[in-house]
Formats: sequence, structure tokens, C-alpha cells
Amino acid sequence: MAGLMTDLRMTVRQVRKAPGFNLTAILTLALGMGATIAIFSVVEGILLRPLPFSDPNRLVLVGDHLGASPGVSVTAREVATYANATSAFSSMGAYTATGYELSGGAVPELITGARLGAGVFPTLGVAPMLGRVFTQQEEDGHQPLVVISYALWVNRYDGDPGVVGKTMVLDRRTYSIIGVMPREFEFPLQAGRLNQAAVWVPLSLTPEELSENNLGAWAYRMVGRLKGGVTPRQGAEDANRVAQQVMRDFPASMAAIRIRGDVLSLREQTVAATRPLLRTLFVAVLIVLVIACSNVAGLLLVRAIGRRREYAMQVALGAPASAILRQSVLAGLLLGLAGGGIGISLAALAVRAAINLLPDTLPRVDAIGMNLPVMIFALALAVVTGALCSVAPAFAATRTSVIENLKDGARSGTGGTSHSWLRSFLVVSEIAIALVLLTTAGVFLRSYRTMLAVDPGFRPEHVLVANYELPLEQYPTQNSADNFDRSVMDRLTNKPGVMAAGMTNSLPIANDGGLSAYTIEGRPAAGWKLTFAAFVLTSGDYFRAMDIPLLEGRYFTAEDKADAPLVAIVNASMAKHCWPGEHAVGKRMHAGNPSKGLPWATVVGVVADTRLGPRDAPVADQWYIPAEQPAVLYGAAAKENLINPAGGYITLRSSLEPEQMVEVLRRSVAEVDPLLALEQVRTMREAMANVEAPRRFNTDLMTSFAGAALLLALTGIYAVVAFSVTLRTREIAIRMALGARRGSIRRMVLLSGLKLALLGCGLGVLGSLAVSRLVGTFLFGVSATDPAVYAVTIVTMMAIAILASALPANRAASADPVEALRAI
Repeated sequence: MAGLMTDLRMTVRQVRKAPGFNLTAILTLALGMGATIAIFSVVEGILLRPLPFSDPNRLVLVGDHLGASPGVSVTAREVATYANATSAFSSMGAYTATGYELSGGAVPELITGARLGAGVFPTLGVAPMLGRVFTQQEEDGHQPLVVISYALWVNRYDGDPGVVGKTMVLDRRTYSIIGVMPREFEFPLQAGRLNQAAVWVPLSLTPEELSENNLGAWAYRMVGRLKGGVTPRQGAEDANRVAQQVMRDFPASMAAIRIRGDVLSLREQTVAATRPLLRTLFVAVLIVLVIACSNVAGLLLVRAIGRRREYAMQVALGAPASAILRQSVLAGLLLGLAGGGIGISLAALAVRAAINLLPDTLPRVDAIGMNLPVMIFALALAVVTGALCSVAPAFAATRTSVIENLKDGARSGTGGTSHSWLRSFLVVSEIAIALVLLTTAGVFLRSYRTMLAVDPGFRPEHVLVANYELPLEQYPTQNSADNFDRSVMDRLTNKPGVMAAGMTNSLPIANDGGLSAYTIEGRPAAGWKLTFAAFVLTSGDYFRAMDIPLLEGRYFTAEDKADAPLVAIVNASMAKHCWPGEHAVGKRMHAGNPSKGLPWATVVGVVADTRLGPRDAPVADQWYIPAEQPAVLYGAAAKENLINPAGGYITLRSSLEPEQMVEVLRRSVAEVDPLLALEQVRTMREAMANVEAPRRFNTDLMTSFAGAALLLALTGIYAVVAFSVTLRTREIAIRMALGARRGSIRRMVLLSGLKLALLGCGLGVLGSLAVSRLVGTFLFGVSATDPAVYAVTIVTMMAIAILASALPANRAASADPVEALRAI
């Protein structure tokens, strides 16, 4: 122990002797470790941390696979069937996400909420922080009760501990607040901050939801807790047994539909989509850290070679090799711990800033933070990084030749050549790894540019969009919703500067509309297969507002009312699939399977394809229906009360500036309904940027990693070439004394750097090819082995090598041979 303390004091003394050198090494490690710790905090919060529920590994989603759908859902009638007929679950509850108009404040606002069955809270095993949750009796009695989130409690009620018993107005109906959930509670687990539920009300299924007309609406989800000792496979078999019974009881109109019961891990369903990307980003940032370690290891190796005479003296005086080894390792650990301390601070700042910059596709964003597991990882990372950095210098120190290094000639610097291969190996490794990151960033960037070049199928310029939802209490029927739409459209179209206005239940980029099976007239019923297409309800002049090109036929007009012949418009993709080689206009189709008995709608137009999501999403079949003709989807039931609140998006094309457009839109809506809240009022360009943010975020992050790797490779090449020039001072002086031209000396030094770069590029290309399959899963419209990208990255790396070698080459070429030989 005493020897260790002595070595530690000597190591600290050596560190103090070269503050500039050690500060450079510490900052290099701090940047690498800071980025790694920041990315790990995201990985830990989303992928590694258990869900904030009791015994979360036993929680599963229960329901039906409908056709080829990978997810599971249930109909309203199946909620009670699954709860009562299954035996593999200790508890179970149904839920569906929804939005609410929250009024009572200065300005009404739309908030995200969820309708929960009374069994959901007990199934999740989370008790409220204040108050209680609703019971089954209260759910069955349709009691207007609400449990609020911690965030809503703090932001709207200032953390009032007496909030239980107060009331709040949701969709213009008064609810009693009965509980406040803990800060970490989040359910349903949905991506992004905007989609996190702020209120939970009883599911309380209505007679309309339980009616025959709603049998085909798989609009609900169920969460269940497996009994102790029951495996997910046994739970799936139990769910499938119930699903088969449900299917046998289907009415004749649903006889062609096939379902399969299943269970899916709640945790897996939450993080599955983001796991590959986060793993890739974590590996990328680890690569940057490895390059930083190689740089620092190279610097420490140079210092160790410079101290070889000192090491030789210690060995000659009886110091064991283990003492020199300990000093070298301790020096690396001190640098690693110092870099780790600064890295933690940098990571904390990065995480705080990045939380609001993360794309909305990431779930559990609020779980990201600098918690205890992240700090333990940071400490372990600092120790491992310091140890790795000390390997090369420790090797050099313990391989010191006492006799050779105590000779007078040792001062000439030639003794360092025995470790030149190790220095070169470190730099070649840096270049190879940096090239892998550079090619990856290159194909990511090209993929992003390819996506931006895709025609979205509409013109987003000069278009404003806003989200709205009509309270069911005020707009209980389709007729009342239609009257609202017409009134708003009339006011908007009469405003100066407005070119066209429309309404829709789903924006092209939002991918939040519904899917419907359909039947084509003239096709044999016996051969019908379950196929889905996205349906979009529109009103007003929606197609002109979005400027979606008309390819055939006509757009909807004001004459396409509820009492007019039913009509539909299909996109080019659906026209091609349903009527290949024919004109779609004039053909007829109806929603559902051939036995459903829904009315026929005549296709009156074909429009260009628009993407269901970002521009890198595949083209899907779509059909459009006038909002005033819901009979296309629901038949005679469309005349009855609405099951769900009407709502969607208002679209407005105008020659006005965005700020003026917002004012015109808000004023027009307020003239119809002063209490109605408009949310996410933004230009279409802003909406597209938000949807495409994940690919932009991935590209920016990967490019920043590649830039850091390139900078580290530059400094690594420079350090090795410069040190090599120093070691070859005598050789260069002799060459010049014998008549070598300065240009040849410059070329010799430059070639030494280029040789390292060329070898590193060769290994880097092999590495890039090895990871191309993984990288390819994140690309759009470009190959992971794109030759152009590879060529540009190789040329860039060679240029960096020339740049890094230029200064040492010029210094070597400008040296005075007489002075150099005299100094040896």
C-alpha cells in the first residue's frame, strides 16, 4: 500500500510538470466521454430502465392480430370478453388514447388524455400520489371522474395538495378530480412529449360503441398482467382461444375476417422501434471515444519514449518493472478520471439541452437524465478509458533497454524507433475507425438529401394547418359537426388573401387517419381477401388548399352532400392496384367485406399519391370521402349520434404572411365557436420538418460524430508525423548535408503520413463494408456501399493526412543541417 501511495505521489508530480500536455489529453478524453455518457443516458432511460410499473416484466398487451397487422387491438365488445374468458392473467384493463378540450383558463387548450378501464391502474400496480383512482362501479355508472398527471397538477394547479375534490371542464363537461398520479407515471406509453396523457377518465363504453354497427372497429387496446408462473407463450395461447371463440360468433357480415389472439410484451412494444437506432448511435459514439483514447495513448506513448532515459536510470538503480508499470497505469487513470469528471459536466449540459431537441419518435423521453446508473457507467467508463490509454505507454516503459538508453547516443532520439510500429498502429486504427464513421455519416447525409428531394404529392408553400377537436357534448351528431365545418369554411373563404380552405381528419404527413377494408364491384365474393387502405375524410376545398394534383375526373364539390349519390376519390396507387390498365373514374367500391352490406360509392376522381408520414415512407393506397357522406363508411348508422368527437385539421392556403394567416384562422374559428381550442397552429413546412425530424436528428448526430472523429484523426496523424520528424533529425540532417533537396525532404515526410492514411483507408473501407448491412436499415433511396460516398470520404481522409503532415514536412525541409547536427 505504501508503495502504491509513493507511485501515486510521483505520478501526480509528473502530471504537474507538464500541465499543457495533460490538459490537452484531459480535454480530448472529456469530449469523447461526455458524448458517450450523454448518449448512454438516452439509451439507459429508454432501453435499459424498467418501465415505471410494478413488476413490469409481467405486463403484456392482449388482443387480436387483424390480418397481417403486427399489433394487437380489440373491439368494444371484446373488452368484457377478454376480461372474463381468459385465465392466464391476474388482472386486465382496456384503454384508448384521445384528446380533450380543456377550458376554464384564459384560453382553451387541447390536451392528450386516455379513457381507461377500471382494471388498468391495478394491472399496472401504480397508486396515485394524491387521492384515488376510479372503481369498476364508477366506470359502469359513467361517472364524470378524472385522474390528472403530475405535470398538469404542477402547471395548472401550482401543486395544490387540496386539488382532490375540485372540478375541471373537459370537452365542456364538468369532471371531478379524484387523484393525482406520481411524477414518473406515464400511460399509454407513446412516443414524444406532445402525446403524453395529462388526464385519465373512465372508459365507460357507450351503447353506440357496443352496438352492431361498431363491431368492425378494432379501436381499443388491453393491458394485462400474467399470473405468476405463466409464460408469455401460455398467455398467447389463452388469448387465441378466446379470439377463436369471438370469431365463431361473428355475424355473417364479418364472416370473411380472420383474427388471432396474442400477447406482446409491453416493454418490447414500447422500445422495439427505437432500439436499432439507439444501439447504432451508441456504437458510433463509442467509436469516437476509441479514437480519442488512441490519440491520448499516442500522446502518452510519445511522452514515455521521451522519458526512456529516466526509466533506464530507475531500472539501473534497482526499481522493479512493476513500479514503472504502476506509474504508467496511474497516470492514465488520473487522466481518465479527470476527463470523466469534466465529461460528466459536459454530458449533463448536453442532456439538458437535447431533451427538447429529441425527435418525437422516441418514447419515454422524460425518463432520460443523469441518474445513478448513468453516474456508475461514467465512473466505470473513466476507469476503463484511463486504463486503455495507459496500455501503449506502459508497454513502451517496461520494454526500455537500460544499456542502449544510458549511452550518450540515446540523447539523439534514435532509440524511439523501436516503438514506431506501435505509434503507427494507433494512428492507422484511428484513420480506419474515422473512415467508418465518415462513410456512415456520408450515406446518412445522402439519404436525408434523397428524402428531401421526394415529391410529397402536394405543395406545402403558403399553407397553414391547425388541429382541432369538437367537444362531443356540443357536437353530438354528424349534422352538427358538418354545420361547424361549413360555417368555418364559409368564413375563411371570404377573408382577403385566402386562396382555398379545407378540413380533413388526417394530414398527408401525419399518418393518423383510419384504415378500412374495401370491396371492389364486380369481383367475386369468394375470392375476397382482407386488404386495407387509408381513408381520409375531407370537407371544403381541401384538395386545392393542399394543391394535390388531380390526375383524372374531378374533385369533390359542394353538391356532394349527405343526400347526394355517394362518391369517392382514390389516389394513383389505389387506382393502379384495384383497376390495373383501366380508368378508375366511374368504378364503384364500398367499405368492408362483401357481406358487410354497406352502400356503393362511385369513384369520381384520381389524385396524386401523398405519403402517410415523412417523405421516406412508402406510398400506400388511399381513398377520400366527403365528410358529409359518412354513410360510405357506416351505412345507415351514420345518421345516429357520433361515437367519437369529430375533429382533425383545418388547412388554409393564403397569399398572406404566416403571422397574418394565423390571425385570420383564429378569428374565423372564434366567430363560429369562441371556446374552441386550436392546437399546433403552424405552417405546413413546419409540420413536415417536425415529422422528418428523426432522420434529420440521426443525420446531424452521425455527422457530428464523424466530424469529431475526423478532427481527432487529423491531430493523431500530425502528432505521429511530427514526432517521427523529431526522431529522424540526425537522418534528415545527414541527407541534407549530402545534397538532398528540401523538396525531397518535404515529399519524404508527406509520404510517411500518406502511407499511414492509405493503410487506414484500406482497413476503413473493409470496416465500412462490414457494417453496411446494419447501416442500410436506416437509409432511404441510397445504398450503404454507395461508391460516390466512399470515394469522397477516402479523398477527404487523404487530404486530411496531407494537411496534418504539411507542417512537420515544412519544418523538416526548412531545418539547417549544420545546426541540427550540432544539436545532436
